[in-house]
Amino acid sequence: MSAQQPQLEKFGHEVEDNQVLGERRSLLSIIVAKFFQNKLAVFGLIVLVMITIACILAPYIAPHDPAYQNLRNRLAPPSADHWLGTDHLGRDLFSRMLHGGQVSLYVGFAAMVGAVSIGAVIGAVAGYFGGLVDAFLMRLVDIILAFPNIFLLITLVAILEPSMNILIVVFALLSWTGTARVVRGEFLSLKKREFVLASRTIGMSNTRIIFSQILPNALGPVIVAATLAVGSFILAESALSFFGLGVQPPRASWGNMLTDSQSITIFRNAWWYPTFPGMLILITVLCFNFIGDGLRDALDPRVVEK
Repeated sequence: MSAQQPQLEKFGHEVEDNQVLGERRSLLSIIVAKFFQNKLAVFGLIVLVMITIACILAPYIAPHDPAYQNLRNRLAPPSADHWLGTDHLGRDLFSRMLHGGQVSLYVGFAAMVGAVSIGAVIGAVAGYFGGLVDAFLMRLVDIILAFPNIFLLITLVAILEPSMNILIVVFALLSWTGTARVVRGEFLSLKKREFVLASRTIGMSNTRIIFSQILPNALGPVIVAATLAVGSFILAESALSFFGLGVQPPRASWGNMLTDSQSITIFRNAWWYPTFPGMLILITVLCFNFIGDGLRDALDPRVVEK
């Protein structure tokens, strides 16, 4: 009987692990089903995937070289040769929008990853340890939030040489505070749960408890915030590029395409030049917002339980 005891314990652990795995799969299926019930979220996901794929494949599907200038064909209206017309230097607008999308989407996603990573780590440390550590980190958050974000962005980008990588770094360093507060709030609640107490009892290190036990259970709000942040970073890049502090020509981005079109003559006589890049920014940001709203509903425990 004693020889069979380890085998019985091993079998019991396997059954328990299978039950946990089954519960996780069931929860994931519920979340996915809830997300796809939101028609706007599904629509935003489909449109965003189409835009992203088109931008990734820009070198293969763009009909013209985005940097090729033909001054004899400047500000040409949409036609069979130039589907969305040309800009003030005769460059094909459709080709530049596809290549510019690579830059705008890359800046949005890369800045989001940086901001969420910084915010998640700082929020996790503050919420888990509490006390003086929490007080110090939250005062740091308050100090950053006390400064107007747009002025900090403009000042830092103006001091440094404007470029795509500089934008990503500045966005990440100034935009992690919201994620930090969300993660801190989740940790303050989760660190008192039974599974955390059990992890401490068996001697698990604080680092492992934070990143392998608590943080995965706090990712719901973080995922939603990250989705919405991408759209915000795309708008911020467009705004800075509009002021000449973003991605620098000749590299195209949706923002600096609008910069080149800020002329009353162009607005009157070449409506397609500012309209199409502006509409693409609007549609992309709306898609991210729709997806974020869908994820918020799908990941809400009160909705999942229903």
